[in-house]
Amino acid sequence: MMTDPIADYLSRLRNAAGAKHKYVDVPASRVKAQMSKLLLDAGYLSGVKYIEDNRQGILRVYLKYTREKESVLNGARRISRASRRVYSNRGDLPRVLGGYGIAIVSTSQGILTDVECRKRGIGGEVMCEVW
Repeated sequence: MMTDPIADYLSRLRNAAGAKHKYVDVPASRVKAQMSKLLLDAGYLSGVKYIEDNRQGILRVYLKYTREKESVLNGARRISRASRRVYSNRGDLPRVLGGYGIAIVSTSQGILTDVECRKRGIGGEVMCEVW
């Protein structure tokens, strides 16, 4: 049994990027699919594909690399955990590496990046940071 599927997702992304894999397969969920879409839109991933497997499904996440074969995704860290939830209002949302990274925030309007939360003027649970 997995206690924190979001932390597992981020660990799989970090490990696959460090090992220079083309893609990584993760157990699918709506939250992970939305996070993958945000990472794809932010330019950290090159693609996301859902694969049906008669259970919960699999998300195949394609990693993105530079011409020098360096991973675009340099790091990811879980902020809000089951043991310690971290909430921020719109004025206290974190700036990851001075704006070079993104924070993924769970809000009442869905899962958004910190930039989108600032535009909409809302806060929420800071799930993770990616740079």
